[in-house]
Amino acid sequence: MLAVFRKELLTYFTTSVGYIFMGVFLLISGVLFTVGNIFGMSSDYSAFLGGLIMIFLLVVPLLTMKIYSEEKRQKTDQLLMTAPQGTMGIVTGKFLAAGALFLLTLIITGLYPLLLSFHTKMDTAQIIGTYIGFFLLGLSFISIGIYVSSLTDSQAGAAILTFCVLIITWIIDFVASFMPVTPLAGAVFALIIMALAAGWMYNATKNIPSAVITAAVGVALTGILFLINQDLFINLIGKTLSWFSLTRRFSDFPLGILKLNAVIYYLSFSGFFLFLTTQRIEKQRWS
Repeated sequence: MLAVFRKELLTYFTTSVGYIFMGVFLLISGVLFTVGNIFGMSSDYSAFLGGLIMIFLLVVPLLTMKIYSEEKRQKTDQLLMTAPQGTMGIVTGKFLAAGALFLLTLIITGLYPLLLSFHTKMDTAQIIGTYIGFFLLGLSFISIGIYVSSLTDSQAGAAILTFCVLIITWIIDFVASFMPVTPLAGAVFALIIMALAAGWMYNATKNIPSAVITAAVGVALTGILFLINQDLFINLIGKTLSWFSLTRRFSDFPLGILKLNAVIYYLSFSGFFLFLTTQRIEKQRWS
């Protein structure tokens, strides 16, 4: 894992990817800081960081689009698949390298509140909390980008698809507010999820009995729970979609509130997409 981490981190600085990512991010953040905090004479730095989320949605695809797409295009992914190191270690090393570049970029933006501190009193705890939240949010975005990159050998395709997925996570709360809230709608949604789970089981194992058993157990469990307590299915669609809302959990960090469940959520979300990436690479390795 450490060897992959060093290789990937070095690659960011021996190619244009790392410089483009840092340059675009720092340029836009610098403009926003100058206009909002310097010219606007505002000391609200947490609001500035919160406003960078949309910018980060734009630059994350630039950071992750080459992670696996370029390996596939140059056929060097075969070397990784035959390497003695485990797939999870390789995926984690790539993820940590991208996260380290993002962290370095964030550290550089630490000069902004330092400049403000010469002219006004800053809420250090609030700023640190915001940075922690933004870093965790960034790791989640990066994990999505890495997974999408593993799906295609086109860098442009990976970048566009990553951007689309990140936009969905940004507006998903808005979408969830329009979903039906009735127990019947929730039950139907649960059955659809079970069908997708059965399809995934078949795709992963090519074992029809396993897929059928997964579907049967899911349908039976959904039916039993629906008969016992229909309240469990009220607004199930909205609640499920809201689980994927990354920005909603970020809102507490700019207030200086560091919630353990939010930290665990972001780390679990990142781990989930790294797991999906690992499974994807493993499937390619043995296919």
